[in-house]
Amino acid sequence: MLREGDIRIPSGCAIAALVNRKGEAFEGTRIADCIAMMRDRSNGLGGGFAAYGIYPEMKHHYAVHVFFDGTPQRRGFEDLLRKHFQVISTGPIPTRRKTEIQNPPVIWRYFVAPDDDLLMEESVDQQEFIVSFMTRVNAEPNGAYIVSFGRNMGVFKGVGFPEDIADFYRLDEYQGYIWTAHGRFPTNTPGWWGGAHPFALMDTTVVHNGEISSYDANRRFIEMYGYRCSLQTDTEVIAYTFDLLCRRLGLSQAEAARVVAPPLWDEIALMEPKLADRLTRMRSVFGALLLNGPFSIVLAAPEGIMALNDRLKLRPMVAAEKGEFLAVASEEAAIRRVFPALDRVWSPAGGEPVWGRVGSVAPLTDSTACREGRHEFS
Repeated sequence: MLREGDIRIPSGCAIAALVNRKGEAFEGTRIADCIAMMRDRSNGLGGGFAAYGIYPEMKHHYAVHVFFDGTPQRRGFEDLLRKHFQVISTGPIPTRRKTEIQNPPVIWRYFVAPDDDLLMEESVDQQEFIVSFMTRVNAEPNGAYIVSFGRNMGVFKGVGFPEDIADFYRLDEYQGYIWTAHGRFPTNTPGWWGGAHPFALMDTTVVHNGEISSYDANRRFIEMYGYRCSLQTDTEVIAYTFDLLCRRLGLSQAEAARVVAPPLWDEIALMEPKLADRLTRMRSVFGALLLNGPFSIVLAAPEGIMALNDRLKLRPMVAAEKGEFLAVASEEAAIRRVFPALDRVWSPAGGEPVWGRVGSVAPLTDSTACREGRHEFS
């Protein structure tokens, strides 16, 4: 008789996020308990967490988390790093021995500051410099993989069930005001340390449940802007898509959500003329960035999170509020593991963003965000 775990589960994977909208830090055990409740959605081939606010004493420097194949590769990376950045401190990320976690890479952490003289010499802004450095390192066969590169945040991930990954990285010793989590059930791509979620580009991270069937079209579009997809997973393209739309082209996150999960044409026709015209032009310009296929994602950044389903809601996602907390997860039971009594719980509609903004309990509406967008379309 087949048992759970013996068969392929295309709807597998679990996502979760906890946000304190007042910006108050809380311990990592909460998100570990939340994602552990959905263990059956994973298969031990990937788990991970993104945490914001965990390095307050070093918040003015960039925290760089890196995987290495070995010590020689680490030394080679450090030579390259010192050519581009001022290295403030360095050392291994603290971990615990766990029999469930097999063959981990060398896991290191650096706190760095940009070299201002080099930035002036190359006439490039700081963010573009860091993104270029990250994508270059991760695309080359150098035995080094940059897991995250952001201020006062970090990504902790690997091959294993998420609760084991949390214990391995000693997340009970960290406190942050935003935590996201992922339990992976690989279906079309390999389970490996670099392929676990979250995926990060600077201080923006993505966790994803589902399958991006439009991956090749999305990848070809963003690679025209210099991005390189090299991590053997369709989720990588989501992180680059939001970086392109929001950081480089100046769209709001709400507008970017309307690009990847746009309203249907008959829905646009019923909107007020100014908004309908803007959304029409966005669909025309960025049609290749529409994410096809079933998905639920959580996009996180220092200012908060955005959770989003595909337009047909082919993957589960539940949202809830408890006091100053916003919680999002694949299953309501996972949220109630952390907050048994909730103020509000709901299932967002397909294509409807859920906002957890730090410093404000009032969500930014789609129509307002689209009016506030900075990018003009021809």
